[in-house]
Amino acid sequence: MRHLLTLEDLSRADITHLLDRAEAFRALGQQRDLLAGRTVLNLFFENSTRTRTSFEIAARRLGADVVNFDVSRSSTAKGESLLDTLHTLEAMRLDALVVRHNENRLPDYLAEHARSDVAVINAGDGHRAHPTQGLLDALTIRQRRADFEKLTIVICGDIRHSRVARSDVHAFAALGAKDIRLCAPHALLPEDTGEFRGCAVTEDFDSALDGADVVIMLRIQKERMTAALPQADEDYFTQYGLDARRLAFAKPGCMVLHPGPINRGVEIAGDVADGAQSRILDQVANGVSVRMAVLAELLASRA
Repeated sequence: MRHLLTLEDLSRADITHLLDRAEAFRALGQQRDLLAGRTVLNLFFENSTRTRTSFEIAARRLGADVVNFDVSRSSTAKGESLLDTLHTLEAMRLDALVVRHNENRLPDYLAEHARSDVAVINAGDGHRAHPTQGLLDALTIRQRRADFEKLTIVICGDIRHSRVARSDVHAFAALGAKDIRLCAPHALLPEDTGEFRGCAVTEDFDSALDGADVVIMLRIQKERMTAALPQADEDYFTQYGLDARRLAFAKPGCMVLHPGPINRGVEIAGDVADGAQSRILDQVANGVSVRMAVLAELLASRA
């Protein structure tokens, strides 16, 4: 594996290998000799708390040097092209470039035009993919429910604009999940449901939750919307918010996940986000282990 740009083409064996490696890092903790002397640069054109911080922690726990690139203070603000920025950074002998951008396939573009053997890791591009989030969600589920083939997984919220939903579906489908349900109001469902082949799509949240083993809640990504959602936050919560009453439609012990940031009282009630069935902070913890696994996979074997 040279880059990690999407989970779409990874096999069940590929994903299982990365999850196994992440579990090993979670058990072992830091391995500071593994990537000693390597340099990882975080190139984030969008704000981030969990992803950027966990990539930095993951790289440091493996012994790598980390540079957080400040886009607002860089020459891109002076009109420098993205490719010129890439080649300038490559000239400083980077080993990995962790990229988040609001344009679909921008990390792929950088990978295609790189002149060195720098590894490009997609930390989220537009609404297309967020592969390490898909991996950490799969790991969080696997820790409690090992057999994906027996699981009913519901993803509810802004599916149309969600890179998380797409990477989650790629990961879960590769691991054998047969019942993946997508739920949202019509305005937040994907325009092309063909990209979610094999998933059931509904606007009825209560029926979607019936018999669910896992429910993943997504926030409304207003920053990616071209028109306002035709309902207030309170109305949205009434129809699509996960509260204790609605969670009771799912199976007992149904796991609750959310990639964050959470908008309490919009897509999820605070007592559910903090409740016994919530695995949201497990997701955060697993994010470090997964990103350690990805960095090690891409960089540890390189000369």
